[in-house]
Amino acid sequence: MPLETSVSSPEQPPRRCVRRWWLALVLIGLALAGWWFGIELPERRTAAELKRQQAENAITIPDLNLDMVWIPPGEFFMGTPEQSSLARWWHGLREKIMHKPSLGDAGQPNERPTMWVTLTRSFWLGRTEVSQAQWTAVMGSNPSKFKGDDLPVEMVSWAETLEFCRKLTERERAANRLPAGYAYSLPNEAQWEYACRAGTTGDYAGDLDTMAWYKSNSGDTTHSVGTKQANKWGLVDMHGNVLEWCLDWLGDYRGGEVINPRGPIGGDYSAIRGGSFGSEYNGNTSARSAYRSDHFRRNHDYGVGFRLALTPATVVPSPPAAKE
Repeated sequence: MPLETSVSSPEQPPRRCVRRWWLALVLIGLALAGWWFGIELPERRTAAELKRQQAENAITIPDLNLDMVWIPPGEFFMGTPEQSSLARWWHGLREKIMHKPSLGDAGQPNERPTMWVTLTRSFWLGRTEVSQAQWTAVMGSNPSKFKGDDLPVEMVSWAETLEFCRKLTERERAANRLPAGYAYSLPNEAQWEYACRAGTTGDYAGDLDTMAWYKSNSGDTTHSVGTKQANKWGLVDMHGNVLEWCLDWLGDYRGGEVINPRGPIGGDYSAIRGGSFGSEYNGNTSARSAYRSDHFRRNHDYGVGFRLALTPATVVPSPPAAKE
């Protein structure tokens, strides 16, 4: 009796596996089509839209060669949250192992409590710090210690920077080159930090070496404005080179959610931001986005200059009666 034999058909791949392959091929095809035809992801579309708006709203003061960058309304966390004990332990351990400063920074007490800030109106901010040539063209003299037309102006008091803003406002208004209801001034602290961060949330708005003149690379002197890499919104030297006067008196943060915050209406010191050519990387972290310091408003310092703002016209707080 012959043996019965059975012939088995070759095993067929499951249909589900075939469907997955087809899905993978379709997704790859869509990705390639997006790359080929320039289809942008939402974040890239947002960045492109901001660039378009900035180009449409750009302002240049022709004879000063001073570019003003349009800053959109928006929201951000202002300040530095307090680190947990675990985070402080981790960064301390990393410093001991790596033998170099840790990037994690707990900030300082006057940067807390953090605030969720909403800025409801757009404004303009100088692409660079005000240079000595620009200052001299408006004020007629140059008080700076480190001389050079393209170097940032320094040795200017808070009141002197506002006199520069007043003269420039009068001149540009007479030339019909100012948006209605706006005047040249100093940025308040919220405007300054919002523009410095440019959508970032870390200690710095990018790589410090490529964005800033500070103690490790400055040679203990100022450098020509606009020679470092800009942040995502096109602003240069927000970290380092010279500290920058702000309009506000220095005061405590309120915490919580705030809209268009301003500093106190009086005080002893004015806020300065941004770090200088003498800022260290992590020991003296005055180049951080959230770092706050202060200065007597009548003082002159070769590490302090300013950046021009074009903001909704407001009443400027007056100096205190007490001797500074």
